[in-house]
Amino acid sequence: MKRIGILTSGGDAPGMNAAIRAVARKALSANLEVCGINYGYKGLVEGNIFEIKEKEVSDLIQLGGTMLYTARYPEFAEEQTQLKAIEQLKNNGIDALVTIGGDGTYHGAVKLTEHGYNAIGVPGTIDNDIPFTDHTIGFNTAIQTSVEEIDRIRDTAKSHSRIFVVEVMGRNSGEIALRTAVASGSQVVVIPEKPFDVDQIAETIKDARLRGHDHQIIVTAEGAIHAQDLTEQLSNRGVENIRGVSLGHVVRGGSPTAYDRVIAARMGSYAVELLLNGQGGQAVGIENQIITHHPIIDLFNTKAVTDLSMYELANTLSY
Repeated sequence: MKRIGILTSGGDAPGMNAAIRAVARKALSANLEVCGINYGYKGLVEGNIFEIKEKEVSDLIQLGGTMLYTARYPEFAEEQTQLKAIEQLKNNGIDALVTIGGDGTYHGAVKLTEHGYNAIGVPGTIDNDIPFTDHTIGFNTAIQTSVEEIDRIRDTAKSHSRIFVVEVMGRNSGEIALRTAVASGSQVVVIPEKPFDVDQIAETIKDARLRGHDHQIIVTAEGAIHAQDLTEQLSNRGVENIRGVSLGHVVRGGSPTAYDRVIAARMGSYAVELLLNGQGGQAVGIENQIITHHPIIDLFNTKAVTDLSMYELANTLSY
């Protein structure tokens, strides 16, 4: 192996740049050449490839987003498209690949490995919905960003004796919502993994007001119910002075936390070690603070488990 490639795919996540930097510097220290691939698998198929030197990854660790850009590319599921990608890898002398992203990114890595090009998956997604890793790159930053925004919203909620329903990202997972609710001292949390009763939420809010809680924060994951929809339903049930706010893509942006930078550095470096040992089709993770790896194919048959003890904790500490 003389040259490796790096790509980021799917949704961006804070810490992706830190992972790119770690992969590049680890590979360069092992006397490997490094290529960056812009716009994920789409860029790979189109040959949007350039050489990465040490200078290209300087002053990168603190930046959000991804210097390699990203794109969703469902066409990569087709074998003909995969073969075009392999032709580009051959043309550019790339012997192996590190892919940074989520579930869709991992599917692409498996296909490339099956075609004889070792590829390693590094979990870069704010949703924390990848099995066999306690945390994904970007998850910690997403929580921190959400909490900081809610702290600001709470200031105006208190000033106006108002209730705010705040929507955070989490299409199929309530992980961000749960930890955000606990860390921000929210009164109610709504997640996709738990059924909820709008009537009960309305009564909970009214009861809290009778007990002197004149301003409150409700956190909802986008996959459970959107903020504006929940706000409207609560208003129709007699909850007064209530507003809905969606944090949206704000949750994805910003400088990664120190924790995300550290796990990105550890995971990126470990991915190169796996390639140096001739391994492909593996997913890097962190379990009990130890960097591990599992065959990516095993992840497709396993579902990440949401820590529902956080749900109980959020409800216990809510009032």
